[in-house]
Amino acid sequence: MSSITSPRLFLRRLLDAAIASAQPALCVPPHLPPAPRGRTLVVGAGKASAAMARALEEHWPGPLAGLVVTRYGYQVPCTRIEIVQAAHPVPDEAGLAAALRMLAMVQGLTADDLVICLISGGGSALLPAPLPGLTLAHKQAVNRALLQSGATIGEMNCVRRHLSAIKGGRLAAACHPAQVVTLLISDVPGDRPVDIASGPTVGDPTTCADALAILERYRIELPPTLEAAVLDTLRSGRGESVKPGDPRLAGADLRMVATPQMALEAAAQLVRRAGIDAHILGDAIEGEAREVGKVLAAIATQVHSRGQPFSRPCVLLSGGETTVTVTGNGRGGRNVELLLALGIALDGAPDIYALAADTDGVDGQEEIAGALLTPDTLQRAWALGMPPRFSLARNDAHRFFESLGDSVVTGPTLTNVNDFRAILVL
Repeated sequence: MSSITSPRLFLRRLLDAAIASAQPALCVPPHLPPAPRGRTLVVGAGKASAAMARALEEHWPGPLAGLVVTRYGYQVPCTRIEIVQAAHPVPDEAGLAAALRMLAMVQGLTADDLVICLISGGGSALLPAPLPGLTLAHKQAVNRALLQSGATIGEMNCVRRHLSAIKGGRLAAACHPAQVVTLLISDVPGDRPVDIASGPTVGDPTTCADALAILERYRIELPPTLEAAVLDTLRSGRGESVKPGDPRLAGADLRMVATPQMALEAAAQLVRRAGIDAHILGDAIEGEAREVGKVLAAIATQVHSRGQPFSRPCVLLSGGETTVTVTGNGRGGRNVELLLALGIALDGAPDIYALAADTDGVDGQEEIAGALLTPDTLQRAWALGMPPRFSLARNDAHRFFESLGDSVVTGPTLTNVNDFRAILVL
């Protein structure tokens, strides 16, 4: 039998281990390229980009300059690389100004120069450089609508790439003929480089027609004063991105330094050291958060009641990025919505505990990473006059878990390897 005395603390330690495994100070230095004959310039964006910049500074032997953009509150002190803070998930003027400066900074480089691009999750919103004919207001409206639509991260980033002057390979193209080495911390299912921050240094196989189809599929509606320009950019083909095989991308070097799978494996090691079996169900699970919660509940119940497909005690680990189609007036949050649906499906089953959280410390638009579920969660909610199904219907899981004192708050983690879920079956 296991030696776990506090399931809550144990699950939180698993989350901490996953986050620690993806810290830039640990994962960036082994992937740094050799110094070039010419200049070294550092650019990048994402929730981990400032911490990545500091790790690079501490291990770089020669001259260095550059600019990276991170989310408000995620800055760390650097001496040679400028750190700019901007808004996420809806972009702001600070991000726009930084993106335009970044594009100007990489002009006029030579083949002897090196650009190190530090990319992590959140970079799409943090680099909102609109194409000619579009403004920041267009980017903000599209982002807000997509976030509420239930579109997958891949679908959202497809649209973003075709409205951007910097994403979809355009940043790397602007650096030509310099050597470009991109260090990536993945926050997307399948670790697709084109979807991490919408791939500013990666050739994009998708098209304007694909982006249009996504807007139509999710019935994305924009304010009338903004919609015409967005649709015209896509229908005219002016938004076409840089494609794989473009000579300006020749020699571009992509290095994946941290991924959701690595984080899950770090947590699994901690589980096994506690004398319990760990099973990774998948690092790229997508779908509507509440439906994924039901499926995970069914697996946990089968383990608990029948010892299939695994014997208990065990921990079921998973990652990926689910979606929430917001129809109520709650605050959203895919991890807490998944966890609430999981709890409703388990219906107070004994000996099953769970944690779901975003490794960047922000679930949806909240400064809350996620939440914890215990066998008595529903009972305590009813005692407070909070019908769980009512909270789920309103997309109000954040308020639900906050009221119970079961929110998980990490603060800025300085990294982002997507969602982390652990279900402990005793």
